[in-house]
Amino acid sequence: MKIVHKIVIANISQVLLMAMIFFFAYQNLNLVLTKLRFVELADDLNASFLEMRLSEKNYFLYNEESALSEIATKLKDNMEAVEAVRPDIIRAIGAKNYDLLKLRSQTYMNVIEDAKNSPPGNRTLEATVREAGRNLREFSSDITHLERREVNRIISKSTNVLFYSFCAILLLAIGVSHLILFDIRKSLKKIEQVAYSISEGNFDNVEGDISGDELGSVMKAINTMSKELKNREEIITQSKKLESLGILTAGVAHELGNPLNNIAMVAQTYAEVYDSLSREDRLEYMKRVEEETDRIKEIVKNLLDFSRPKKPILKEVEINSVIKKTLKFVQNMLHLCCIDVKLVLQENLPHVCIDEPEIQEVFVNLITNAVHAMSPRCELSITTRIGENGEYVAIEVADQGKGIPAEVLPYIFDPFFSTKGVEGTGLGLSVSYSIIKNHNGRIQVRSEVGVGTTFTIELPVYKGKEGQDEWSQNHGN
Repeated sequence: MKIVHKIVIANISQVLLMAMIFFFAYQNLNLVLTKLRFVELADDLNASFLEMRLSEKNYFLYNEESALSEIATKLKDNMEAVEAVRPDIIRAIGAKNYDLLKLRSQTYMNVIEDAKNSPPGNRTLEATVREAGRNLREFSSDITHLERREVNRIISKSTNVLFYSFCAILLLAIGVSHLILFDIRKSLKKIEQVAYSISEGNFDNVEGDISGDELGSVMKAINTMSKELKNREEIITQSKKLESLGILTAGVAHELGNPLNNIAMVAQTYAEVYDSLSREDRLEYMKRVEEETDRIKEIVKNLLDFSRPKKPILKEVEINSVIKKTLKFVQNMLHLCCIDVKLVLQENLPHVCIDEPEIQEVFVNLITNAVHAMSPRCELSITTRIGENGEYVAIEVADQGKGIPAEVLPYIFDPFFSTKGVEGTGLGLSVSYSIIKNHNGRIQVRSEVGVGTTFTIELPVYKGKEGQDEWSQNHGN
């Protein structure tokens, strides 16, 4: 369900709940108002009944004949007033109580009429009149007190219901908002993790269930983007390899030249002295040709391994040998640019588990950048050492070049960022960073303008087959 639909449903639920509360409050308020109107009327009736009782006393004590007429008139007026608001009174006190009120009022009226038609001094009639008046007065007073209590009860109940309803609406709003925000934060957290992962060169797709809301659509788009970036990274990496391959070609040609010249010399000498050679000498000449041929095969094999696109293949190696092998590739470039190389390689270093061609590519990139930054007769220093905690092997490639300004130093590993202007592609360091990161290593740089730049690579020490299997699982090999 989409987030907008969840919000709409939550809002509709809250509106319906508030409408129910409003209806309940409105009904109770109307009932309270009705009862209050009856209480006002009852107060008037009680006052009128009290006056009637006083008129009774005046009649029986002082024989005022007009007192009975006053009682009859007031009683008639009260009965007409009660009849005028009959629906409200019934709603307030119920039909049964209303009928009792009318019955007692009519009874009182009847005995008053009897008293008017009878001579004064009738004790039986006096008692009947007093009893009917007292019953009417007490009934009216009881109903009034009862309705006052009922009004208080309804107001108290309504207050409690409104309070608890408000709390329910508040809790519902908080609960629904929390659930929606939880879903949003959960998806945003995934997006954040994927974004960081992509920024570090890991283009694996998001795993697990993807929601069907708007954020789920974003996750699908990120998966698609990640897949495309992974494809492009492979293309960029291969392009950079081909670029580096051009630089290596001169060095390889030089490396091939030596064994080819040796083969040519052996062949020429072999032809000249063939007749004078013994069988053992002839075999010795052929052995030398075979050795030089093997050298050529090894050079070509290394070149093909470096240039051929393939999945990473880890193997346990000694990093110093990898550095020496790489220097053979770039020896001709170093010679042509008149760059001296200083090797400070610590002996008996622990082995590392790496994809050798990829790490060679990193070394070639760093050495090439260093050569481009230096003037002739400058020195390139390559140092290896064990890390402080023994967990990694550190390789430092330091040049005496022009250095990198501090303001651009944080961006040198970004794709397409180059300090060489139009002459650079800006991909070498980015690809190198990705390769080292995929080896669970680190690459750092420090530089000072006019002094030089030092790149430090840290590769984890090989810890047996478990470490290799873990790396393979993390990188899909």
